[in-house]
Amino acid sequence: MLIVFKSPASGDVIMFEKNGKEMLTVLGKDAADPKGIVTVEQLPAAIAALKAAIDADKARKAEQPDDEAGADEPKTPGGAVSFFQRAVPLLELLERSLKDKVPVTWGV
Repeated sequence: MLIVFKSPASGDVIMFEKNGKEMLTVLGKDAADPKGIVTVEQLPAAIAALKAAIDADKARKAEQPDDEAGADEPKTPGGAVSFFQRAVPLLELLERSLKDKVPVTWGV
């Protein structure tokens, strides 16, 4: 299953359900809700929360020895996809939405 984040400010951001739910949790939304909205008023807090989670993920990866990095993540050609790599497109969508003063929705 997929979760599609939409905004008139930019193209859609599509994620596998597991990854999308992780992002929703970071944004302070109920990951069990099949649809929802990040209002314009909620965007600054959502952006700050996502940036903090990205920074925490980068710090955690930097502390791990190379042979342990991503040990619990599936192996893909070129290495595992980190939280940071998955979160950046959503962060950009949130920032563009804030700039254009439009909400971000999913499941609609």
